[in-house]
Amino acid sequence: MAEIKKLNPVAEMALIGEIVTQTKIAEQAADQLNRSSDTVEVWGSIQSILVSAANVSKILWPARKQYMDRGKQLRELLGVDDDNMLSDRTFRNHFEHYDERIEDWFDCNKSSVYMDSRIDHFEPTLMSLPRVYHRSYNPTSKILSFRNESIDLATVIATLVGIREKCRGFALL
Repeated sequence: MAEIKKLNPVAEMALIGEIVTQTKIAEQAADQLNRSSDTVEVWGSIQSILVSAANVSKILWPARKQYMDRGKQLRELLGVDDDNMLSDRTFRNHFEHYDERIEDWFDCNKSSVYMDSRIDHFEPTLMSLPRVYHRSYNPTSKILSFRNESIDLATVIATLVGIREKCRGFALL
């Protein structure tokens, strides 16, 4: 049986501090998102939320095998469930690897139709023509979509804030 590498206490403190910082960045970006009507600010805030959530995810669920013990120890210490929504970075990857998604889209679709960066308060109706928006955001419902996948940004923020609360006692909030 492989020996579990114990996390250095100073590294543990630094990583928990980074979780707190990233959750605060995401929360400030969400506040900016709620106030903004400028398209670039909206997408910049969304991107900031996704990056911060990914940074917390990478600390708690590292991709590299050599750091997995660290993630497990921190999740246990903080009481974060293994199946927390932040453990899945699939949706975030659509935004981080958008360049690949564009190229794949045009390689696989013969249509030249390309609609992106939609900000719309209205949900499609049954009478709407089917459309594929690559990235879209509904500021009323806080739903962010990539093609046919969606995530609730309010839930992402609530999850991050919940993880930050679990850091209480280990770091200054």
